[in-house]
Amino acid sequence: MNPIRKKRLYLIGAMVAGIGVAAWLALNAFDENLMFFFSPTEVVAGKAPTGHPFRIGGLVANESVKRRPDGLTTAFDVTDNDKTVTVEYTGILPDLFREGQGIVALGQLNEGGIFVASEVLAKHDENYMPPEVAESLKTAHDNAVGNTQPQASIQ
Repeated sequence: MNPIRKKRLYLIGAMVAGIGVAAWLALNAFDENLMFFFSPTEVVAGKAPTGHPFRIGGLVANESVKRRPDGLTTAFDVTDNDKTVTVEYTGILPDLFREGQGIVALGQLNEGGIFVASEVLAKHDENYMPPEVAESLKTAHDNAVGNTQPQASIQ
């Protein structure tokens, strides 16, 4: 093999290796930042990952908000009208946070099955609900009612 072809072969090999390393780094970063959404029913069923952050959403259960003596820690229950998960959050809650309100919380489960939130988001007006929360509430309602008939789509 002549020296020019040998140089080209090394150059192509180095480029392929560089592209492979760059793709691996990008996919690894994407996997670490990937955030899934789970309803309270899925969390209780054990479908949510342990030790990895995820989002949970639903309605704040009535008469479930309890403030700790430190003034910043709040515990409350999130429900999809089927199952309930206790959420604990340390920080200032959004102004629109209240019982019966749709929320989405970011955090992870601890060993006791309590969702420790690092961020809590509340819907911004009376007409909006995050799509994931609306879908999980609809699914829980359909399961509770026993609605097994296929829904006709309106087009």
